[in-house]
Amino acid sequence: MEGLQERLGKLAIIGGGQMGEAIVAGLVHGALFDADNVYVAEPFENRRELLSEQYGVHCVEDGSMIDNPETVILAVKPQIFRDVAAELAELANFSPKRVVSIAAGISTAVMLEYFADCAVVRVMPNINLIVSAGMSVVAPAEGTPHKEAELVSDLFNLMGEAVIIEEQLINAATAINGSGPAFFALFTEELAQSGIAQGLPEEIAWQLARQTIIGTGRSLELRDISPAELRAAVTSPNGTTQAALECFEAQQFGIVVNNAFIACLNRAEELG
Repeated sequence: MEGLQERLGKLAIIGGGQMGEAIVAGLVHGALFDADNVYVAEPFENRRELLSEQYGVHCVEDGSMIDNPETVILAVKPQIFRDVAAELAELANFSPKRVVSIAAGISTAVMLEYFADCAVVRVMPNINLIVSAGMSVVAPAEGTPHKEAELVSDLFNLMGEAVIIEEQLINAATAINGSGPAFFALFTEELAQSGIAQGLPEEIAWQLARQTIIGTGRSLELRDISPAELRAAVTSPNGTTQAALECFEAQQFGIVVNNAFIACLNRAEELG
C-alpha cells in the first residue's frame, strides 16, 4: 500500500451520491488518504456541502471543473453513464491515466468507447465501503495492464477487501457483494419484526438481530469455518434451530435465494 496515493495522483470522483460518499468516507476515514487530493463532482449543492463539511474533500458542480485528474472514478448510475462519459471525454482538461467505473452492468467495452487512451478498470464495490468494510471485485479491460488492476484493487482494499476477477464473472459477483447488503438487511429486518410481533421491545429486537448478523460474519471470518460448519455448531438435534431450519427447507429457501440471485444477474446484464 506504500506510495499508493502518489501512484494514483489527483483523484476525481464523478458522482457524490450514496456510493460516491461511501468511497470518500472509506478513503478519508482513518487518514488513509489525504482529503486535499480528492475532488468530487456532484450537481446537487446540498450533497456538495455535506461531503465538503464532513470529509474535507474538494467539491465542484461538474467534472469539467476538475483540471487534469490522474485517476477518475465514475460513481454514477448506469442509466446516465454514457451521457456523463461522453461529456468528460470531450473535455480539453481531461486526460487521466486511468478511469474506473462502479456502474452496475456497464462493461469495459462500453467504457473503452469513450476512454480508449486510458487504462480502464471496472469495479463492483458495495455500500459497506462507508465503514471501511466493503467487498469489491475488480476487472480490467482487455489491453489494460494487470498492474493497473492491482493498483485499483489496492485502492479499494483501503476500504475493506478487493479481489481481481475476470469481467465475465462480474455480474455474478454483483449479485452477491453488490446487492448482498440489501439482502442481509432485509433478513435482519424481518427477523427483528418477528421478535417485535411476539412482544419483544423494538429496540431490543433490533439489537438482537443486528448484533447477531454482525457476530455471524465475524465468526465466519475469524474462525475460518464454513457456513455449514457454523450452522451445525448452532443446531442441536430436534432443537429450536433445527425446527427453524426445517421450516426454511420446507419453504424452499434455497430456491428463493437462487431465484433472487438470477433476477439480479439478469438485470445487470440488461443494464449493460
